[in-house]
Amino acid sequence: MKIKILTPILTAILSIMLVPTMACTTAVISGKYTKSGRPIIWKVRDTQSLYNKIQIFEDGKYRCVALTNALKDANSMVWGGYNEYGFAIMNSASYNTNLDKPTKFCDQEGIVMKKALQNCKSLKDFEKMLKKLPKPWGLNANFGVIDANGGAAYYETDNDHFVKFDANNPMHAPNGYIIRTNYSYTGKKDIGYGFIRFETATELLFDLDSKNRLDAEEIATETSRSLYHSLLKTDYAKYKDYNSAPFVNNGDLICRHETASAITIEGISSPEQKGETTMWSTIAFPLSTPAIPIRLTDDNKLPSCMISPDQKTKAPLSDLCVKAKSRIYPIKRSSGYKYMNLNAYLNPQDGIKKVIDIEQEEILKHMPKNKKQEDWITFYNWIDNSLFIELSNKLQK
Repeated sequence: MKIKILTPILTAILSIMLVPTMACTTAVISGKYTKSGRPIIWKVRDTQSLYNKIQIFEDGKYRCVALTNALKDANSMVWGGYNEYGFAIMNSASYNTNLDKPTKFCDQEGIVMKKALQNCKSLKDFEKMLKKLPKPWGLNANFGVIDANGGAAYYETDNDHFVKFDANNPMHAPNGYIIRTNYSYTGKKDIGYGFIRFETATELLFDLDSKNRLDAEEIATETSRSLYHSLLKTDYAKYKDYNSAPFVNNGDLICRHETASAITIEGISSPEQKGETTMWSTIAFPLSTPAIPIRLTDDNKLPSCMISPDQKTKAPLSDLCVKAKSRIYPIKRSSGYKYMNLNAYLNPQDGIKKVIDIEQEEILKHMPKNKKQEDWITFYNWIDNSLFIELSNKLQK
């Protein structure tokens, strides 16, 4: 019997098929097209690390705030965030690059993003940083980046180079935004993940744009929780038969079982607006977790329920909302975890959607409309002393 040796490309493809994916749905939006005139980056994070938190870093050149895992790698890796100068970054994993040049050195995306937040003020700084990294880079991702100069772009990366897609360039972004899921335009055709999610995000953002609603709040509170399926042309959030046929497989939706968190970062349009960057932070499953706006304060104040003191402790809000998620996905055996109980979510009497919608409205009422730090600190105290307590009482019933 002849034993055939697998080519590097086939080996890489098989490894993608056999290894559980770390997927995301993301977008970069030029400030020229948003309602506020400020650039936006958006990320719905799919990962096996279900417990996330918000963390501030002061151990670099620039102070920054970021979404991290709660129980591992919290001090070395970030999965999206911004720094005090309005530079912001996030990523989506790509599964169709490096196929013909795989390396054992990999999974450096979180490390690179922390390094970027701590050392970059602009897109040019980020490009210079990438070029100076020793090769292979250990990267296989699409990085979405914005800065205080109006910069907004994706950088498709592999182990030794990047290609920039500029959201301010009509040739790259006719409608002012660029979307990436889990493949790169510069990678192998028809390999990767998230093709349906890409089409869904395209339809959703196009609809917002047509109604002049390309807005960070709208994206964080509505788009991140979308249950629309672009291939089936079905919006399960409007499903009327959730009593008699409550279960649906939501594996190709933007918000699905693997979704652990979401961030929407509204940047600034000029350096004079320093301190006004806002990160709408959903630190657990978006359908059972409110989106809370976060700004850096001089004293590094954050809501206590969104942080944890070490890598052995869950953030209280994340822990609460992950437990609530189990009501939406009650089947644990075999592939049952993929099936969402729409009744548990949509029921107007005691469904989780009703709880989250009410608390989200309260957040919007209490969110400061200015940049006074004392008002934001008061807001964070309200999150801990009122919102979190109310959510705990309602979600634990």
